[in-house]
Amino acid sequence: MGGVAASEDVFRAVADPTRRALLELLSQAEHTAGDLARPFRMSQPAISQHLRILRQARLVRSRRIGRLRLYRLNPKPLQTLHAWASQFKVFADPSGRVWAFAKAAETHVAAEPQEGPPAHSRK
Repeated sequence: MGGVAASEDVFRAVADPTRRALLELLSQAEHTAGDLARPFRMSQPAISQHLRILRQARLVRSRRIGRLRLYRLNPKPLQTLHAWASQFKVFADPSGRVWAFAKAAETHVAAEPQEGPPAHSRK
């Protein structure tokens, strides 16, 4: 799998809110598909389909212990997503407003746009 194809898989995988929620759960601990299905209103086969997509994007790894398959997060492919999104941390829109996003620890929403300095000032 090439770099571009792998990046596209990661972006497609995290585009789905259920898969993002699964990644959040897996960031805490390993889980079986049954464990992961409990918080959602969907069947274990549906969760397994989401896990298959996450495995194809290499965001999730699994290992067998007896009859159980445990899934865990592989954060390395998220570096591509983070690198891409970081370029938008501070940007100017077409009207010249500068937008800045707060740190994740502070808030999950964009900060209010900051007006640039006036084109001319009156005295």
